[in-house]
Amino acid sequence: MRMSSIAIAAVFMVILTANIGEVFGIRFVIDRDECFSHKSEYGATVRFSFVVIKVEGAWHYNEDGVDLVVTGPKGEQIQDFRDKTSDKSDFVAHNEGLYKFCFTNKSPYHETLDFDVHSSHFYNDVEHAKDDHFKPILEQISKLEDALYNIQFEQHWLEAETDRQAIINEGMGKRAMHKAVVESAALIGASVLQVYLLTRLFERKLGLSRV
Repeated sequence: MRMSSIAIAAVFMVILTANIGEVFGIRFVIDRDECFSHKSEYGATVRFSFVVIKVEGAWHYNEDGVDLVVTGPKGEQIQDFRDKTSDKSDFVAHNEGLYKFCFTNKSPYHETLDFDVHSSHFYNDVEHAKDDHFKPILEQISKLEDALYNIQFEQHWLEAETDRQAIINEGMGKRAMHKAVVESAALIGASVLQVYLLTRLFERKLGLSRV
């Protein structure tokens, strides 16, 4: 009974003392440049991912990707990605404040991006937790809570990757169909031209034979 009450109290204290950063996920269309800000506390782990879902028009698909520059509250560069269609990463916030995520699309076409970012920070030292039973329970709950957020993060990234692959396959199917139609039209045109030329040649030989 005592352990049960301790566990309940521990859960309540985790709710009060665990600081889980805001989860931010968005899908947007980028023309040239687009920046997003995410507030994080000192010592928090910031995880983020992005996926280029599609490029404007099925015929314009390419693997150029986008650039992403992550900067800290003081303007310091944290991470830099170049020509990426998909990636995920994390870093520890060494300064409290706004972290900027700036995307650059260098292609001449609009691109649809899926972007996800969240931060987590747990206070390990709980002043009010005097009982020795609290510490291991708090640690386990903190690890479980962070693991659940990581699972959600991975699921979001995989869903974006699945959407991207589905659009790519659909685009490839459309291009294959268009190619087949063009090739069929070219074949029919060549056949008609061949029949026309053979008919003219036959008529010409028939005219010569009559003379």
